[in-house]
Amino acid sequence: MAWQPSLFWKVFLTNGVVFAVGTLALVVSPASVSRQPLLSEVLVLTVGLGLMLFADALFLRRSLTPVDRVVAQMATVELLKPGHRLAEPSSGPGAQLVRGYNAMLDRLEAERSASNAQALAAQEAERHRIAQELHDQVGQSLTVVLLGLKQVQAQAPPELAEELGLVRESVRAGLDDIRRVARELRPGVLEDLGLHSALAALASDFAAHTGTHVRRTVARGLPALSPQAELVVYRVAQEALTNVARHAHAGQVTLSLTRLGDRVVLEVRDDGRGTDGSHPGTGLLGMRERALLVGGEVTVTGGPGLGTTVRLAVPVPS
Repeated sequence: MAWQPSLFWKVFLTNGVVFAVGTLALVVSPASVSRQPLLSEVLVLTVGLGLMLFADALFLRRSLTPVDRVVAQMATVELLKPGHRLAEPSSGPGAQLVRGYNAMLDRLEAERSASNAQALAAQEAERHRIAQELHDQVGQSLTVVLLGLKQVQAQAPPELAEELGLVRESVRAGLDDIRRVARELRPGVLEDLGLHSALAALASDFAAHTGTHVRRTVARGLPALSPQAELVVYRVAQEALTNVARHAHAGQVTLSLTRLGDRVVLEVRDDGRGTDGSHPGTGLLGMRERALLVGGEVTVTGGPGLGTTVRLAVPVPS
């Protein structure tokens, strides 16, 4: 990649060229100190040029370094990893720029957090509504169909009884799928029995649905989390297992919930194809946005042939 000079070097080199041209013109033009420049005069002019360049460099370095720092951070800042701020100079032209940039990041992070909270709350409400409709309307309708098929099968001639039995099994399987989807949309076990039971049920459903062995590890004596933090942990585990089912082709999955220092840590590790999360999709971005709502952080490690580990760290309430 070609070298791209910073703003400081652009201004400094420009000033240096101007000073050098001016000095050269003074030496060779009739306006010079002598028509035939003496060695002492050239030496004095050279020293003067050097002093001008040195003073110019000191002034520009102090004035423009904050600008270069702002430009560099603007190219690398990640709103999903908040808290990074530039140190504010005590004075100088760049101090106001750095303060304005830091204030802009504060506003962006606050607005993004509020927007994400509203979007995720609306998403959870919509999940709850859909799950309720699936359970109350579609589920009840299929239950009525099952009962009707049972009565018809009892009265049907023998040659149709077997076929009606297959239809009943198909309807029953569809009803089971609807109940499973409703549980995934609205984790009632999380509200009723708590996070540990919800994770156990999630792992059991995953193993039954995919045939992949899941090894669970939940440490004893974990501190209580807020309802919102528990929901974030559950949703991140759910999304991580969904990604394993869709993309990993794993033979074994490990789900663990432990405490590390002042944080509760969820890990979902698989032995599948592996990815390091360097090109995150909507699922990983959604997990990171959820984690930010409770002050947590999601990291993804792994690689081809190494499997994938999704790690969520949530701070313990003080």
